[in-house]
Amino acid sequence: MLQLFFDTLLRASDLALVALGLSTVYGLVKFPNIAHVQYAMLGAYATHVFFSMGVPLPLAILIACMLTGVLALVLHLLVFRRLLRSGPAITMIGSLAVAMLVVATVQGFAGSFPLMFNLPMTEPVMVGDVRLSHTQIYAMATTAVLLVLFMLLLFFTRTGRAMRALSTNPALAAASGLNAEGITRLVNFVSGAIAGLGGSVLALSIGAHINLGHDLLLPVFAAAILGGLGNPLGAVLGALLIALTETLVTNINFGPLLGKPIAFLPVSYISAGSFLILLLALLFKPYGLFDREVRRV
Repeated sequence: MLQLFFDTLLRASDLALVALGLSTVYGLVKFPNIAHVQYAMLGAYATHVFFSMGVPLPLAILIACMLTGVLALVLHLLVFRRLLRSGPAITMIGSLAVAMLVVATVQGFAGSFPLMFNLPMTEPVMVGDVRLSHTQIYAMATTAVLLVLFMLLLFFTRTGRAMRALSTNPALAAASGLNAEGITRLVNFVSGAIAGLGGSVLALSIGAHINLGHDLLLPVFAAAILGGLGNPLGAVLGALLIALTETLVTNINFGPLLGKPIAFLPVSYISAGSFLILLLALLFKPYGLFDREVRRV
């Protein structure tokens, strides 16, 4: 049971930061940005580049996050803001094209072979009968700290109140004197930086590779949709639910049901389990499990 608990937390930490940024941006611009998951891949590669140059790892991650945030802001200003004039569907298709271009560009420079981080060997930390590496502990701690900081920003600062107001009612917020464009730019930068951080932390365990964004695409969107697109904290809870489902799918022994001592589902069934939960949720809660927005006909 303890192993299941930590496996769920580790997988949730892989998804939560990227899903958080995706849902936050959606709350303001109202289109699902498929390219958002590639910011995580870019953050992973940028961290590896700076770390390979001798930059201390925390500083390398910080620089990579800032650069990823700047790129997210530039893409918003030059591409997505213009595409939004044609509607959210066109913008979503455009974001898919941007994602493919980002992947092709990175592959052209870095190749398709995973780039592993040359980290010092350390003894694992024992929690009961569970072995945790220092990298895994840092990943969970980083995610927890950032989520707390985001909650403080969202609920206890003027900027956070402005973000919530603009997400709930853009017209009224603009009429009240809020700088809608400035807030949208800030959110795009921060969400890109957070996605870059999520990718950087994940890459410490599995390396920076060209499919990192693709691997995150389906579970991250599932988490964001489960939480209610535009609800950042709902996306985090959605990530936790998706992580629990994926962990259960590969850890439950179905042998007794089949008359065998041991029978586990293949790892390839992970996505199927996640999307079964997503489909059931959408059938009964089409706007997500944690969406409380009042909708008028």
